[in-house]
Amino acid sequence: MQKDTFTKAIEPILLKHHIPGATVAIRINGDRFFESGVGYQEADYTIPITSDANFYIYSVTKTLLATVTMNLVGKRVLDLDCSVQSYLPNFPLDAAITLRHLLSHTSGLPDYGGIVSYSDAVKFTPTQPWSSQEFLNLIQTEGLRFAPGTDWAYSNIGYVVLRCILDCITGLSIQQLLDQIIFSPLELRKTFVPGTLEDVTVLTPGYTQFFGGTELQDMSSLYHPGWVSHGVVISTAPELAKIIDGLFHNRILSAELVNRMRSPIHIFGKFPMFEQFAYGLGLFLDVEPNISGHTGEGPGYSVAAFHFPDLVGHQTTIVAMANRDKSDFGLIMVYKLAEVLRNHLSEFA
Repeated sequence: MQKDTFTKAIEPILLKHHIPGATVAIRINGDRFFESGVGYQEADYTIPITSDANFYIYSVTKTLLATVTMNLVGKRVLDLDCSVQSYLPNFPLDAAITLRHLLSHTSGLPDYGGIVSYSDAVKFTPTQPWSSQEFLNLIQTEGLRFAPGTDWAYSNIGYVVLRCILDCITGLSIQQLLDQIIFSPLELRKTFVPGTLEDVTVLTPGYTQFFGGTELQDMSSLYHPGWVSHGVVISTAPELAKIIDGLFHNRILSAELVNRMRSPIHIFGKFPMFEQFAYGLGLFLDVEPNISGHTGEGPGYSVAAFHFPDLVGHQTTIVAMANRDKSDFGLIMVYKLAEVLRNHLSEFA
């Protein structure tokens, strides 16, 4: 079997969902195994997409923020079970909320994703993001959804608060922290945190219907990165695979800290594509097969990055990025590639 089996496995997914193109990267036992673009860069289907195309990774950024946080926990700069108020005494936060709650989405803090005023603002003024304070004001206007630690609900606001803590405690920007702890040690060249629309000109076109109409629209020059208020990373499939692989091969954090990240805080049970869906500290988990990673979804792009510690006896990291949003296209592709590897990996030995 040839390695083009991987691209042939992805092509029907692109065709079925009208996705112009995707990039994929697979690392096995710490080494590069397969990297490719599949399909096209633009919706006119003329220019092939390449494996080094730049994408917003959206909420996969949460795994990187959690990694930075755990690095500081390991250095005893932060304490997972310390009240967030001790780090941000002037914030209007419930004293029971801890760092662990923020990382695991068990704080009870609201999420801006489902709020109409947020969706309308993104749709009608995509180049003009809210300030951090406007996002944080939602804590007071929306209130807690449940008492901290008693339930689970995805909260982007929780990670905005986490970013504020990192900024305050270290005095460094998110770009500086990520560069110091992750990007520079792994010798990444194309991965960074954009701050302005000028910074995002490197993005490959990303298509959406979010802004209205039935036609796919390229949002890469319209959507300001500030709308992802906890910070959003731009990366490529190969470099994101190197990050996730480096995390689980203990090149960024100790094994003890990684194990704390991948310990399930809340278990949901069976979920599409997951046998036993759960969340840890900045990681989605499939508990029974012990799979860890994150998805990222937003205007124009769908991304997934997961580590399989024992895929037919091999430690495997798979990243997939689609240049169209909705429906967890990245996750669908990751699991399809894992299926191909399960069936055929012995042929590559």
